[in-house]
Amino acid sequence: MQLRGFNLLTGVKRRAWLLRLAVLAVMAVALFLAACEDDDEETTSSPTGTGTASSPVATDDPNVVAGYPRCAPGGSNSLAGAGATFPNPLYTKWIDEYKRACNVEVNYQSIGSGGGIRQITEKTVNFGASDGVLTDAQEQAAVAAGGSIMHIAMTSGAVAVIYNLQGVQSGQLKLDGPTLADIYLGNITKWNDAKIVALNPGVSLPNADIAVVHRSDGSGTTFIFANYLSKVSPAWQSGPGFATSVQWPTGLGAAGNEGVAGQVRQLPGSIGYAELAYAHQNNLAFAQMKNKSGAYVTPTLEATTAAAAGVTIPAHMKILITDSSNAAAYPISGFTWILAYQNQEDASKGKALAHYLWWAIHNGQSFATDLDYAPLAPDAAKAAENQILKLQCGGAACLTK
Repeated sequence: MQLRGFNLLTGVKRRAWLLRLAVLAVMAVALFLAACEDDDEETTSSPTGTGTASSPVATDDPNVVAGYPRCAPGGSNSLAGAGATFPNPLYTKWIDEYKRACNVEVNYQSIGSGGGIRQITEKTVNFGASDGVLTDAQEQAAVAAGGSIMHIAMTSGAVAVIYNLQGVQSGQLKLDGPTLADIYLGNITKWNDAKIVALNPGVSLPNADIAVVHRSDGSGTTFIFANYLSKVSPAWQSGPGFATSVQWPTGLGAAGNEGVAGQVRQLPGSIGYAELAYAHQNNLAFAQMKNKSGAYVTPTLEATTAAAAGVTIPAHMKILITDSSNAAAYPISGFTWILAYQNQEDASKGKALAHYLWWAIHNGQSFATDLDYAPLAPDAAKAAENQILKLQCGGAACLTK
């Protein structure tokens, strides 16, 4: 009986001890979880950035673009623009993507830079588009019509020298600036001219007439092309010069990049110039051009990007990058700009325009390379941002949060 009582007592003590141990374990777990929760709160709210997240706001919100709403609060659901054919393939893609995102209809007329300058000056569109900067006279007319007008660079591209020459493959033909200028001045009229032959050893060039094709409309592509010729040929500089429209000494005119590309495709023995995307779309051969460093370069995205490398972008963004000294640069490259009045008379249109352009210089750049355009470099994108931030709607910034 004594042993039985002792065992009973021992069992009771054992159960009490186990109960106390269980209580202590539960308390320890609770304290541990509380400590972890405190640590998590400190990590997510850390103002110093030492935690895993410095802000509770998601950075991958598709409705926010570089700190601003993708779609304009209080903005119009329609915009009208007109101008350059040079960037039209990219602008068409942007318009489609932005409509899908924000239900904003952008009606863009690809009529050439000259037409875009004219329409923005006449204020029949919300924005113009040009591959050439406004001349002093054009800017004075625009300012008289609507006040300060801004150039906002959107992308850059290469003007390819395209040709239709049987037996000469794309990239096989080599040209330099003075020779190209002489072709367009009408001084060189045969494909087997001694100057062309000297640049192309081993290439069989026919004794055939050169059919010169150029733009018939006011064109920013012409502006870039003629600006290059003016830099490499004194005769061109003192003759036709450069502008969106020039007096061509020779050749056949066609409207738009697509028109020039179409003429070259159909006309054997022809030579022309068009934005690189149009050359690719029409399966046209294009020449290697000798750049300022003496290297022969084909028009590629990399060579176009190189043309703008190391260039200081002014705040007004009016800068030409033809005949770059960069050894890797394609020499006939240039920016293309949106033209917009700083003070937007219609606030709802101005807001829609500002947010559309903001999206284009950020998210829209991701579509550039597939369409043969060079995305804006960081310094150019920053300058474009600053231009868009200057847009005013009723005395306040058009770009709003």
